[in-house]
Amino acid sequence: MTMASTPRTITFDCAEPARLAAFWSEVVGREVDVRPDVPSAPDVASIGLWQEESTGQLGLLFLRVPEGKTTKNRMHLDLGCEDRAAEVARLVALGATHVADHADFGIGWSVLTDPEGNEFCLADPHP
Repeated sequence: MTMASTPRTITFDCAEPARLAAFWSEVVGREVDVRPDVPSAPDVASIGLWQEESTGQLGLLFLRVPEGKTTKNRMHLDLGCEDRAAEVARLVALGATHVADHADFGIGWSVLTDPEGNEFCLADPHP
């Protein structure tokens, strides 16, 4: 039997974990985790990491690091939506920055950054 690793979280290095978790909570429509049995830690926040039942979705983990972001992400989230223009407007109102729009490979997408400059893409529905 071959063993395999299972994706569990996507982790963001950041300056303000609670602030970034609140932003991403609004983006993905999932609550920031609250654990009454664990004291609040200013250096970490999460979404979907401590759920009792699996949702089949990856958790998002936000960890405070001392250094700021300096170059383009080597890995990023691609999100889908039904109305890209409306969703770009909603995310910009939440604090994202709209960087560019692209159309290639038979699909259109927008590149945005979160409040700490992490790139992510928002794509049209698949044809």
